[in-house]
Amino acid sequence: MRLQHLLYLSLGVLSISSCGVTKNARHQEIPFDEGIKKINHVVVIYMENHSFDNLYGEFKGANGIANVRKGDFLQVDENGKAYQYLPEIPRNNSFPTNLPNQFFNIDQYVPSDKATPDVTHRFYHNQLQINGGKMDKFALYNDSKGLAMGYYNTEKLPLYPFAKAYTLCDNFFQSVFGGSYLNHIYMISAAIPVWPDAPSSLVAKLDANGKMIKDGVVTPDGYAINHVLSRNKPYPAQSDTSKLLPSQTMPTIGDRLTAKNVSWAWYSEGWDDAVAERKNNFAYNHEPFLYFANYEDGKEGRQHMKDQNDFIKAAKEGTLPSVSFVKPGGGNDEHPGSSAVYSSEQLAVNLINAVLEGPNAKDALVILTYDEFGGFFDHVNPPVVDRWGPGSRIPAIVIGPFAKRGVVDHTPYETVSILSFIEKRWGIDPLAERDKKANPFRNALVFK
Repeated sequence: MRLQHLLYLSLGVLSISSCGVTKNARHQEIPFDEGIKKINHVVVIYMENHSFDNLYGEFKGANGIANVRKGDFLQVDENGKAYQYLPEIPRNNSFPTNLPNQFFNIDQYVPSDKATPDVTHRFYHNQLQINGGKMDKFALYNDSKGLAMGYYNTEKLPLYPFAKAYTLCDNFFQSVFGGSYLNHIYMISAAIPVWPDAPSSLVAKLDANGKMIKDGVVTPDGYAINHVLSRNKPYPAQSDTSKLLPSQTMPTIGDRLTAKNVSWAWYSEGWDDAVAERKNNFAYNHEPFLYFANYEDGKEGRQHMKDQNDFIKAAKEGTLPSVSFVKPGGGNDEHPGSSAVYSSEQLAVNLINAVLEGPNAKDALVILTYDEFGGFFDHVNPPVVDRWGPGSRIPAIVIGPFAKRGVVDHTPYETVSILSFIEKRWGIDPLAERDKKANPFRNALVFK
């Protein structure tokens, strides 16, 4: 019997208390810094573009939409006036034109096995949507308008049994504002890519207060913050190389792991096909090591970039490296516009089960999270750390024999908490201040 089915059977004995801890939660007997040495395989599954409220807003015991009072966070227009109805959702006639100005359930109009339109999730837009903590301009600064306020039936999600049975983090934030490309790179480097001589057509224009006048790929002071592909191959045929990001040279977690002789790999769906220039579903902006000089074609670091099929094979055979990053491809990664939630999560379930049913399960830790919010509303105002973020709140599920059972963990985390954990486990120097200070899932794990 597959683990997912076993989890469904076990849910009845898992009851989350008001503080998010089950009555039968195991007592932590070994200190965290010692206990983490029991974990020899870390698997990070990186899905796409959903806020916490969008997927887990209905999760019992979590800080979700039940904690929002009626009338809070009414969406407003450019003049600050509340909409009577949410702005009409374009590119899809399944949604009514008179949706109330509040949360609404997407499933009643578009089932989770069907894709919805994409939702705007760029660097400056994310900040405008948050609007200084008022959280009231998601519908305004969004090409999909009212769709930003939609959420899914949490208990119908394929990943829900894992969130219920293990640890769901409900105070986990994407480390930087904006979209997939930037959050992927930050997740492995805790740094923002630089492009000081970018074409002027790609540079954003801001007013004296730093508010966006014209969106762009690069900030006025030369940081590449929005969607751009790398000049390192592979990249799509017919690409204008003058508009591709030059190789970056700052250190990455891959460099650190290699220096420590710790085995690791980044597994992308469609990677082998992309390298061979065959038709593929590889998402070029979702392989962050592709942007770095140490991983150019012909460099030694290239051996760490592998296909998702290699991960499944290694998980089943018990030959996983110490650290695995797993990235489903376009159409399977839960990205609105190109992927359906249900089928994408079912793939994620299969990836998790490959680990938990394989020979490496006994000392494995699986962290499933999302690169960013995808433009969807979340009612929790992100903490202010620096000019880059953190951005919006996103789901994260901690799974495996060392994860607390049936717990909602309210501890503040961010994407580079993943870096922090890896660094602490293998005695690696932090890459930057953000990962140095991030909580490495101390309250999500228990060791005996």
